[in-house]
Amino acid sequence: MTTIKDIARMADVSRTTVSRVLNESPAVSKEARERVHRIIEETGYIPSEHAKSLRTKKTKVIGVILPRLSTETTTRVVSGIDRELGKKGFQILLASSDLNINKEVEHIKLLESRRVDGIILLATNTLEPIKTAVSEAKVPVIVVGQEFPDAICLMYDDFRASYDLTNLFIKKGYRKIGLISVDEKDEAVGYWRKKGYIKALEEAGLPVEKSWQAEGAFTIESGYSAMKSIWEQSDIKPDSIVSATDRMAIGAADYLNDVGIAIPDDIGIAGFGASELSQYAKPALTTVDYYNEQGGIEAARILLEEMENSAVKKNKKNILKYGLIERNSL
Repeated sequence: MTTIKDIARMADVSRTTVSRVLNESPAVSKEARERVHRIIEETGYIPSEHAKSLRTKKTKVIGVILPRLSTETTTRVVSGIDRELGKKGFQILLASSDLNINKEVEHIKLLESRRVDGIILLATNTLEPIKTAVSEAKVPVIVVGQEFPDAICLMYDDFRASYDLTNLFIKKGYRKIGLISVDEKDEAVGYWRKKGYIKALEEAGLPVEKSWQAEGAFTIESGYSAMKSIWEQSDIKPDSIVSATDRMAIGAADYLNDVGIAIPDDIGIAGFGASELSQYAKPALTTVDYYNEQGGIEAARILLEEMENSAVKKNKKNILKYGLIERNSL
């Protein structure tokens, strides 16, 4: 196996010079640099990443903390992150919190102990323990999906997207619009999407009826249960449902199908996420597309910029784009 010592001997330079060339230090003459690169190419030498990390104190590894490994949204965001970081020779180390608040904090500390160069957190809440962990982290942290006061954040415009989606219902003639939401501890999905829904109804002079609202927990099963709860507790039935996620919308549609309520003839329904499932639901589901892969790319870009020059002032809050996909469920 070829070593740095061998490269130095064949290039007639010191081991220090070879190390400087490998670390892209400018303190090497052009002639020596070209000689070292030629020998490296001829021998097929591959530097040890471990040895390099010891010299540079960089591991070329980024930690990514996810709410769940199994969701399509997560997969798309991670795909964008990995694609962008891969261009710069970085690898990612995934950690799933499984929607456990305490695990998010634990994972930040664990990833730091593994000496990652930075962390991207797909946050599910804005409670003090996770905000404190992010602010005290010794490596750069980019937060995706929630707003933290002391961190660089990438935000989906949940309020405006929900407002626009609810207005789409109104434009199509729906007047008794219900909501399947999630716990408001998830500020982005639970709080702001609900606020956008309420704002659109109030501006249109339409009722914000409590009996037409229920909470789910991001799953198809919880969407089914939430829709069942709305249907059974309502004396006057809603004529449409805004669901905070596609998966819950599909669960709600399953319940409606079971009780003989036709979509969209009897009731309209729409969700958030532009999931693959939403395309193949019967009927195909109207949804909000958050361009998740692009969001992952942006998160990686901002983290790389932060690691390269943390002294440069950057936007604390970055808003990502979204679009409405109109299909046959309305």
